[in-house]
Amino acid sequence: MATKEAPAAGKKAADAVPKLRIRVRAYEHKLLDTSVKQIMDTAVRFDAEIVGPTPLPTEMKKYTVNRAAFVHKDAREQFEMRIHRRLIDIMNPSQKVIEALTNLTLPSGVNIDVKMV
Repeated sequence: MATKEAPAAGKKAADAVPKLRIRVRAYEHKLLDTSVKQIMDTAVRFDAEIVGPTPLPTEMKKYTVNRAAFVHKDAREQFEMRIHRRLIDIMNPSQKVIEALTNLTLPSGVNIDVKMV
């Protein structure tokens, strides 16, 4: 009997394109969108192939606090914190693109995670 090679091995070799995965997080969506636009403009300036920005699910954290200090358990207040996220992939990033992105100045309140995948 002849054995067949796994087709997944050939598929992984074709998909092995280096990419820069950028995850951007912020509490304010307008601030997040302007930061993402700034990142995209920087990458486009150096002719990089971009996938995204892909909106990721908004993480919502809710906190419930008693209004009264002692008795009145029914009087409560809820606060929520929303964390908006976006994902940008840059395919085959050149050294110029990586250098330009590291020198980029973004506003405070925006968190960026960069990974080479």
